[in-house]
Amino acid sequence: MKARWKNLFEWVQILAAALILSFIVRTFLLDNRIVPSGSMLPTIQLQDRLIVDKLLFKFSEIERGDIVVFHPTEKSGEKDDLVKRVIGLPGEEIQVKDGNVMVNGTALEESYLLEKPDYQYEPATVPADSYYVLGDNRRGSNDSHMWGFLPKQNITGKVWIRYWPFNTFGKLDS
Repeated sequence: MKARWKNLFEWVQILAAALILSFIVRTFLLDNRIVPSGSMLPTIQLQDRLIVDKLLFKFSEIERGDIVVFHPTEKSGEKDDLVKRVIGLPGEEIQVKDGNVMVNGTALEESYLLEKPDYQYEPATVPADSYYVLGDNRRGSNDSHMWGFLPKQNITGKVWIRYWPFNTFGKLDS
């Protein structure tokens, strides 16, 4: 009988250690996301599974082209975290004109787009500690062109790897 209790206690310890380790990894290191919308088409498909780096991105600069996960702003009307591409960096002037995204007056080359934007966005300067983020599906994305700039503190991580579907497994580069 004593051996059974010892065995049960060992299993409880293993389970507790696994739960604690899982909590630490998901809270501070890595997280996963299932993409529920088509706002990042064609780069990220509906129901793609992504691994998000929540730690290492804090030790590097966020760059144009990075795909980030963030808590939505109040103006967005969204409740769940969003996934978008960083287009404008602090201090840059952003404008959307004639189907082109302009950064400091120069049109971006964006080979990853589903379709060019069909809207205009008047020139605006990205504030310090903020970013301008857009979905790759410019015509079907609730993003900065609708609700403004994204504060840096809202960003929870950078998308690192797509792990499902398996035939598209790999790193998502900027």
